[in-house]
Amino acid sequence: MAQLSATVRERAQLGEQDIAAMYALFVDYYGGTSAAMFKADLAGKTHAIVLHAEGKLCGFSTLTLIEPVPGAPGPVARTIFSGDTIIHHDHWGEQSLALTFCHFAGQVKAQQPQLPLYWFLISKGYRTYRYLHLFSKQYWPSHRGEAPPAFKQVLDALATKKFGEFYDPQSSVIRFPESRGHLRPDWAQVRDNLLERPEVRFFLERNPRFAEGEELACITLLDEPNLRSVARRAFVEGLGVEEARCEGAVDAA
Repeated sequence: MAQLSATVRERAQLGEQDIAAMYALFVDYYGGTSAAMFKADLAGKTHAIVLHAEGKLCGFSTLTLIEPVPGAPGPVARTIFSGDTIIHHDHWGEQSLALTFCHFAGQVKAQQPQLPLYWFLISKGYRTYRYLHLFSKQYWPSHRGEAPPAFKQVLDALATKKFGEFYDPQSSVIRFPESRGHLRPDWAQVRDNLLERPEVRFFLERNPRFAEGEELACITLLDEPNLRSVARRAFVEGLGVEEARCEGAVDAA
């Protein structure tokens, strides 16, 4: 089987055929959505990592680069928000998406190295949540303990701004009146061997209704000391390549 190749593209560079292929892949794995909902969500993003194998789209992750606003309350920082993410199951276990994301994050960090860079991630399922565990040392919410107040403040501010009353700060869970996208039953099952992993058990305990469309808001700091070996190498490589184009980045306020 051909390995995945990953490319970071600005959202404005995605054509109608690209978007149609992304949606077709997305609905193979997610219910509770529509083409109109998918396009509306994508319109609010600034970038997408797209994955291909032998010319065929096999995965993607949509991203928003959130810029700080001078004079706004709270810490001055930049944030990468991860939206819809899917990889065809034939390629589960490959790390092209994660490493490309870390490389991109390094590029973003290199542009303003004096500012903290956060990863704001919404987990629709345990597979997405596990990216945090596999690539960062400290992240929240986590089975390792409560978030430090400074990180909880950032997470609550980001999630409240984006999701308003649907975000519950106590649990960090986002609950919509109706699902805005949930894993189809065949893909929501958790293999028994994964239940032995504390991060998987934690996700299921904190967000037991994930299969109905409830989502867990998460945060980690994207910097060299907090990233594990493989992710750290990709991040450091990105630090030396300041080519990430950030046109269309959105303000935090």
